[in-house]
Amino acid sequence: MKQRIITGVIAAVLFIGITLFGSWPFSLLILLLAGIGIYELLRMKGMQRSFVGIIGYLLAIFLALPEEWMEYFKPFSKIEAIILSVLILLVITVVRKNETEYNHISFVLFSAVYVGFGFYYLAETRLLENGTQLLFFILFMIWATDSGAYFVGKSMGKRKLWPIISPNKTIEGAVGGIFFSIIVALICYFTSFVDLSLASILAISVLVGIFGQIGDLAESAYKRIYDVKDSGNLLPGHGGILDRLDSALFVFPLLHVLHLLG
Repeated sequence: MKQRIITGVIAAVLFIGITLFGSWPFSLLILLLAGIGIYELLRMKGMQRSFVGIIGYLLAIFLALPEEWMEYFKPFSKIEAIILSVLILLVITVVRKNETEYNHISFVLFSAVYVGFGFYYLAETRLLENGTQLLFFILFMIWATDSGAYFVGKSMGKRKLWPIISPNKTIEGAVGGIFFSIIVALICYFTSFVDLSLASILAISVLVGIFGQIGDLAESAYKRIYDVKDSGNLLPGHGGILDRLDSALFVFPLLHVLHLLG
């Protein structure tokens, strides 16, 4: 527990400090996290040092690039990067005479898109008007959901939520997580931490409470399939980057796709 607390405090101070500073250090941090995230996924499948894995690294980091950095790659776009990656990977399956199977290339493509766009939308939130407040507003709700689900599930949980994927999560804990997300959102509203209507605040808090937990379960499914306890060991006591940011990688793209932050 002591190691977990120390690691959490150090990681939080670094992340909060760089996020508040913004500019290129924040963008570099996001790209670094994206690189570590795709490495953790590729390692689950034993592809972290393969040529196909290299395509995954490049694609994930390219998809995570902030919009202003894309000026250096015009007219090449992120959609074209995905298409080119698909074509290259298909060529590899032919050249290697099916030594590289379709499940390998689909895993690489899926993982790169999941990680790349997840971190991209996290970074894009920081660049919005009042983006720093919005970013922390969502992170506060994600952390509240995680804590609420844990404590309510520990004290009141009886019915399993999804035992095949995550045997310790309960329905009561999931409801508690949503409740905690709403409470934190209301605190942010009444303290004027974010400039959003009450309706938007409540809608976002419910979505974060629900889909933050789905993002957690999605990453748990990855680990269950490949029989690993944690996505990595970069953060002692916490696991890997994906173990800490799995909910964020699901929530931020969803909120942007639904145009709830712009």
